[in-house]
Amino acid sequence: MFSIFKKELHAFFSNATGYIVIGIFLLLTGLFLWVIPGEYNILDAGYANVDGLFYLAPWLFLFLCPAITMRLFAEEKQTGTWELLITKPISRLQLVLGKYLAGWVLVCMALIPTILYYLSVWYLAEPIGNVDAGGFWGAFIGLIFLAAVYVAIGTFASSLSKNQIVSFIVALVLCFFFYYGFELLGSFFSSGKTIYFLEGLGIHAHYKSMSRGVIDSRDIVYFVVLIVLFITATTWRIKK
Repeated sequence: MFSIFKKELHAFFSNATGYIVIGIFLLLTGLFLWVIPGEYNILDAGYANVDGLFYLAPWLFLFLCPAITMRLFAEEKQTGTWELLITKPISRLQLVLGKYLAGWVLVCMALIPTILYYLSVWYLAEPIGNVDAGGFWGAFIGLIFLAAVYVAIGTFASSLSKNQIVSFIVALVLCFFFYYGFELLGSFFSSGKTIYFLEGLGIHAHYKSMSRGVIDSRDIVYFVVLIVLFITATTWRIKK
């Protein structure tokens, strides 16, 4: 499993694509938070927080995570190395986990530089350090869990086709549906219980809870269940 993990990391950074994908993510977050005027701009807000990052990141992840995961299995099938890969002395689950963990680590690597935004706000605050550190780190953990789910969905989508573009589109649609689709479905009902139930099935409600800095075991269980579900589905798919 570790050899698969290292192979995927090396493959991602062996060409310019990996750097471009991560660079675009950081460029867009930087522009929205510091340059482009609007509700997400830290300097315009007048408050020492980086809440804009946690509103923007889930939507940017809709493109970042599928872009990272689309090649995990699709490229193997496209280049003809799939048959060689499945003859290696590892189980299908280890193969899936190796690729999944590599994708997750790559997304986390894209997130790490955003800590600089927090440090900048820390020194810009009056007085220095007058920042809700608990809220930031709680929301940051929520982003890591969100990335873990998106990557699990993207890994599954990559196993469905040998065409990377198709895998990207399928992953984007699935991620959007699980993030916001259940809330859209809930808007068609008038019953409060039905709306609450449908919203609870979606990622957005659980991420929104964590983005306030509240780490609830129910939210963590929800994310873990989704991750296990899609990793299991991917394992079943490649076995089939």
